[in-house]
Parts: sequence; structure tokens; C-alpha cells
Amino acid sequence: MLNRLRIKYLLLVFLFCAAPAYAEEMELAPLLVELKLSSTQIETLSSPFVQEKYLDIFAEKLLSQGRFAYRKPDLLRWELLTPVASGFVLRGDQGERWNRLSQRQESFSVKKDPVMGMIAQQLLAWARVDLDWLQSRYRMELQKLTPVVLHLYPRDKGEAEFIDHLQIQFSADRSHVVAVQMVEQGGDSTSISFTAVEINSELSDSVFQVPDQ
Repeated sequence: MLNRLRIKYLLLVFLFCAAPAYAEEMELAPLLVELKLSSTQIETLSSPFVQEKYLDIFAEKLLSQGRFAYRKPDLLRWELLTPVASGFVLRGDQGERWNRLSQRQESFSVKKDPVMGMIAQQLLAWARVDLDWLQSRYRMELQKLTPVVLHLYPRDKGEAEFIDHLQIQFSADRSHVVAVQMVEQGGDSTSISFTAVEINSELSDSVFQVPDQ
């Protein structure tokens, strides 16, 4: 009799402890479906952005400004305007990057360049709201419902050694990402905020070309 009561007690304790996580998972699942559906209306995105980098060794944040453009399914432009003009354009698996300070310009393949491949995949995942890809790499937790804010924890042990989590905030209509923050294990962080986002404006092929010297 005592053993049965103990088993029932342990079962109740387990269910009680597991309930919040289960409830959160149940709440997150339909939200992810809604986010996917909302993003299907997006054909193009373009926006200025501000990047803030906080490093423990500096008292002030390091600020950069740039421009971002995306055209479905896989055209991308990521360009820093200050403090150093640099960036890259992506057309499918092929891209070109430039740096005005070093005067370097070179082509790359996302399949042969793992660093650029990962950067391109991340940016495309944010632009497309590719939650399937993100879920394959990160464990998701809902932090806020209005506006939607998600925390993403790396599944890969190697990445988790450096990255504590990503925070992604969605627009009020839940159709696109408006802010991303990467928090490192040591406390350093990088935040990117997209402002004055234009949705489904016409973006010509020239947008996805290297700018003139």
C-alpha cells in the first residue's frame, strides 16, 4: 500500500513539474503555424537596419548602420554603410562580397564557404520565416505573445559553447522579423533592428548586384 502511494505521489510530482513545459509547447505550436501562414504573403522585404554590438571590454556599444533586401525565394542583399562600407549579395547558392576599406571584392559559393553559408542561411531563415530550418537547429521558447518574441537555444553542442541564445521579435502582424539579438555565453551580444520595413515593393535585379566602386 505504501509503495502504491509513493508511486502515485511521484507521478503527481512529475506531472506537476512537466505541466508548465507541456503547456508552453502546446501554446507555441499553433503560434508557429500562424507565423508560417502570415509569412506566405511576403514576396519582398527591404529595410534599413541598425546593428548594436556590446562587448565586455568596451564601455560603449559599437554601432553600425546598413541596408537589407530580400526577394523570394533566395535573393539577398546585406550591406553595412557605416562605419565601413561592406557587404554581400546572394543569388541562390552563389554570391559576391565586398569591402571598400580593403578594396576587396570576391565571389563565393555557400556550399564551399561554410562561414558565408551559415550567415546566408541565418539571414534567409529570418527573411523567409523558415521555422522548420530554425527548429532543426534551435530549441524554441515563447517569451512574449504581443509582440511575438521567441528565444532560440542551439541544439548543436559546438554552437552552444559560444551562443547562449538568439532572441527574435516579429512585427505586429506577425508576418516578418523586426529584431534579432544574439547573446553569447560570455555576455557579449549583438542586436539588429530593422526599421521602416517595406513589404512587397518592387525590387529590381540591380538591387542584388555588387554596388559600383
